[in-house]
Amino acid sequence: MKINLAKSAGFCFGVKRALDIAFKLADSGGTIYMLGDIVHNEEVVKQIEKAGIKKIKKLIPAKAKTLLIRAHGAGLSTIEKAKRFGYKIIDATCPMVKEIHKIVRSTEIKGHEIIVIGDKKHDEVRGIIGQLKKNKGIIIDDTDNIPLKTIKTIKKACVVVQSTQNLEKVLKIKKILESNIADLEFFNTICKPTRIKQEEIKRMSLKNDAMLIIGSKNSANAKRLYEISRSLNKKSYWINSKEELKSAWFKNIKNIGITAGASTPESTIKDIIKSLRFSQTAQ
Repeated sequence: MKINLAKSAGFCFGVKRALDIAFKLADSGGTIYMLGDIVHNEEVVKQIEKAGIKKIKKLIPAKAKTLLIRAHGAGLSTIEKAKRFGYKIIDATCPMVKEIHKIVRSTEIKGHEIIVIGDKKHDEVRGIIGQLKKNKGIIIDDTDNIPLKTIKTIKKACVVVQSTQNLEKVLKIKKILESNIADLEFFNTICKPTRIKQEEIKRMSLKNDAMLIIGSKNSANAKRLYEISRSLNKKSYWINSKEELKSAWFKNIKNIGITAGASTPESTIKDIIKSLRFSQTAQ
């Protein structure tokens, strides 16, 4: 069985940057806290905690302590509260996510209603909505969940997109919004690494007998890669470790394509490929 690894598999720029900041910060000493996980991958989270960065669920008053803002970003109220509580802020938010923050803040000032196309409970989306000062914004995750009664009352709107969304789904939602809002300003804020990964998996899913998508089950971008692959190749499998591999998947398979989400470490990818090759030689 031939193994074809996607060129774009694994860490994106934003994740690499966030981890570099985190490990350098850990090496500098001091007490460092982080609200939630730095990225959505269990192995990476373990490495961060091992380095000495402590994950907390809520902010508490502190002195001479540092709060690391993770790659997904945070709302303005979180930053302001942390400063009031005495934390030094180190921001590891992905620069592409920061651009989305700038867009929603500037367009809100101009009087636009803010609409975010993305997963309602995702940390990045919460951080985007958390930039708003005047209203709560509207989050739309699917064409079936568009609040049309509310949408039809909007005179002008700014639409941004969670950076790891599927473009095809986004364009369908955009079309419905455009037909109901006269003055609509749309920003396609799907990041370049996401676009590259999605375009590559579309090609690979058609060229390979089976597909493996490696990534955590709480990773939005890995989920999207799996959904795209599955729609094109029914023999698409989403795993997070070599232990999840099943020999039955590869029966009569001549070639398999492999990609990995933006938060998946290279070590995990290598372990899975090594396990695949070992299982083939053992047969």
